[in-house]
Amino acid sequence: MALQALSGSDRQPMPGARALGPADPTERLEVSVMLRGRADPDLLERMNRLAAGDPSVGHMTREEFADRYAADSADIAKVKAFAAAHGLAVVQESAARHTIILSGTVTQFNRAFGVDLQKYEWDGGSYRGRTGPLHIPDELNGAVAAVLGLDNRPAAVPHFRSRPQPGNVHWHANAAAATSFTPVQLASLYDLPPGSGKGQCVAIIELGGGYRPADLKAYFTRIGIHPAPHVSAQSVDQARNAPTGDPNGPDGEVMLDIEVVGAIAPEARVVVYFAPNTDAGFLDAITTALHDTANNPSVISISWGGPESSWTQQSLTAFDQAFQAAAAMGVTVCVASGDNGSSDGLTDGNDHVDFPASSPYALACGGTRVQADTNAIEAETVWNDGPGGGAGGGGVSGFFPLPAWQNGLQVTKVAGGAQPLTMRGVPDISGDADPQTGYQVRVDGTDTVIGGTSAVAPLWAGLIARINEAKGSPAGLIHPMLYGGKASLNDITQGNNGTFAAAQGWDACTGLGSPRGSTVAAALIG
Repeated sequence: MALQALSGSDRQPMPGARALGPADPTERLEVSVMLRGRADPDLLERMNRLAAGDPSVGHMTREEFADRYAADSADIAKVKAFAAAHGLAVVQESAARHTIILSGTVTQFNRAFGVDLQKYEWDGGSYRGRTGPLHIPDELNGAVAAVLGLDNRPAAVPHFRSRPQPGNVHWHANAAAATSFTPVQLASLYDLPPGSGKGQCVAIIELGGGYRPADLKAYFTRIGIHPAPHVSAQSVDQARNAPTGDPNGPDGEVMLDIEVVGAIAPEARVVVYFAPNTDAGFLDAITTALHDTANNPSVISISWGGPESSWTQQSLTAFDQAFQAAAAMGVTVCVASGDNGSSDGLTDGNDHVDFPASSPYALACGGTRVQADTNAIEAETVWNDGPGGGAGGGGVSGFFPLPAWQNGLQVTKVAGGAQPLTMRGVPDISGDADPQTGYQVRVDGTDTVIGGTSAVAPLWAGLIARINEAKGSPAGLIHPMLYGGKASLNDITQGNNGTFAAAQGWDACTGLGSPRGSTVAAALIG
């Protein structure tokens, strides 16, 4: 049987990793095979009109999208025949999600996809991985867009930052003396429109950790929200709500996300989709939420990511296609832009943006530092705690082309001034993220203060839930409205995130600025 390399599937070992030898041949694993969507020129036209801000383009229901753009039954049949020929079991299939999940042993997958899975060790632990491309038979060429999950290295990190001790557990009752805020206080300072998110569902994607209902009840009681928001957990790829008991671990991310969304949109249903921290798990969580016809989320909040350069091209494309589907269905996807400034935490001396925030169809959420009295923001600058500290992620994509709504913009560098933006610029918008002016939260029984762009994604998700409630329909892709100047934001003009400097209008530190919620609502509802 003739095999050919799957385009965009090439993998290299993680930096600093060393191979220990072949992976256990009897180890069982699950792999997500992503299929192309059904060819329909109307979808491209629809996406172009959405990108241009055409108000006449209506959003599709999940059922309508599945009817028109689901994977072709012939392609599904080909993959199932391929699986049977290699002794692989079909665990799950979803034409709407373009996904077939296969189960088998390392030996079976090595033969099926022409790879040699190895065991690798690195500073953060160990993983099962591969080098080079995947291979597929001729009959699957064109039908298969990506194969994810053979390599189970961690795909992403949570973008939250706990305030350094001492003093990170002292909460102030009002914002006048505060060096930290409740989400309710920030909602007021950012002039978010009235609302509770009633009738909406916000999906939160998590790749580890968990929450305890008792902590949520205690937190919401303390900040005056009765009853506590309705929060439920959804398992993806066998992951579960599994709190670790460590407030500095992934529980911090999970609790921050839930508590910010729940405080801003207390009557919205919050569904937390827990998935393994792999490229397959991450994408499966997103597509599961996106095509969830039982919960019907209108907003997705994502606070995990990794340097764009660490992802395979097949992953970048598959995630981006999922976000395009979200736009077609009216789902707004809010994604944290990272907490390591213009380098995104890499030490190669180059600039990097964080993915999936760098997808043009993600609302990339950057970070600021807020100084405020009881009623108003006195000053807001780029979040940058200097060497050894955090800073809002942002820059210019090395993969995604310039979207229509960013045409004509400039990117301003600390050294070198302004120059034309030629690829996707990150972030789109921003909000309070500095741990020194962070969010009062409760994690594993501990009252603490957390920052990071992780807090900004659920902040904007809560804002969109309020807007959707008032609008009576989902806002969906809001980039054309924001970049078209139909809503004024708090323009951040002071500070830098390393290479890039704040400037009037859009910049690669804070995007278009932080929320002026009433103007965003008026533009979207009007």
